[in-house]
Amino acid sequence: MIKVGIVGVSGYAGAQLLYLLLQHKGVEVKFIAAHSKAGEEIGDLYGNFVGKFSQNCCTFQEAYEQFDEIDLVFTALPHGKSADAVKLAFDKGIKVIDLGADFRLDDAQEYEKWYKVPFQHEELINESIYALPEINREEIKDKKVIANPGCYATASILGAYPLIKEGLIEENSIIIDAKSGTSGAGRSEKTGNLYCEVNESIKAYSVANHRHTAEIEQELTRVANDKINLLFTPHLVPMNRGILSVIYGKLKTGVTKEDINKAFEKNYKDEYFIRLLKTAPETRWVKGTNFCDIGIEVDKRTGRVIVMSAIDNLMKGASSQAVQNMNLIFGLDEKEGLELLAMFP
Repeated sequence: MIKVGIVGVSGYAGAQLLYLLLQHKGVEVKFIAAHSKAGEEIGDLYGNFVGKFSQNCCTFQEAYEQFDEIDLVFTALPHGKSADAVKLAFDKGIKVIDLGADFRLDDAQEYEKWYKVPFQHEELINESIYALPEINREEIKDKKVIANPGCYATASILGAYPLIKEGLIEENSIIIDAKSGTSGAGRSEKTGNLYCEVNESIKAYSVANHRHTAEIEQELTRVANDKINLLFTPHLVPMNRGILSVIYGKLKTGVTKEDINKAFEKNYKDEYFIRLLKTAPETRWVKGTNFCDIGIEVDKRTGRVIVMSAIDNLMKGASSQAVQNMNLIFGLDEKEGLELLAMFP
């Protein structure tokens, strides 16, 4: 059994992670920690755990004192808050999967530019890896610090990756238009997240400066071996969960839809969690799953490709991808605990 702890269980991603770990036959949850909810029973915070798991949330300090008893810790904290826990785990030889943003960028100055807080424990940059299994599976296996990708970034990178890798588009022509359910904004009390504020409305936000832009550009640059600059605009839509990321790119001369289909098939044909569709994907069919559904169209009139990528932001965009990474680094079947289909209606 893999003994694990969760630091930051009271947020949506942390609670979703606990839900998945409790279904996993190879995992024992040793502790759950929550800063503002320490001392409270998890079933009082999330009623779905009543009768299934009755542990109380401990303080972060109490969690740190139990690090010697675990094999892996998950940190599910806001940016700037997880670095100390990651450092402590690393020093004790414990693997860590960080669902936050603190180790996603491999340049401290870039991190400080986008996140407006100091980068802590820069010495861990070389020990960490941006962990998107469908793209860098082998490199992930030997790392102790696993930076779980952001939700928008996961959908967008998976949608754009074959286009860049196979050299099918003008690299700096990429425009990404993405839409997310409100759970992506977290569980904290914010006026902008109130029902009356989001219902019957849609809005763009963080226009031209959303933080996930940095990791999308970073990872696509790594594939292209040349600097990628792109436009990324996120939107908030009145649904609980899900992301639809639509990626536009200018096709290189002579590239056909058949070329694009072959590129996606080449790169993803053996990937269980990526489903290549003949139709436009919908978030309802990936809700509650680790799947990324991808649809492709070509606009011959403008010479552009349109790639549509749908995920559940709390699952493939956060917690289930973290479990997939856990399975990978411990040598388990990547599908263990994740063979879930969307429930509908």
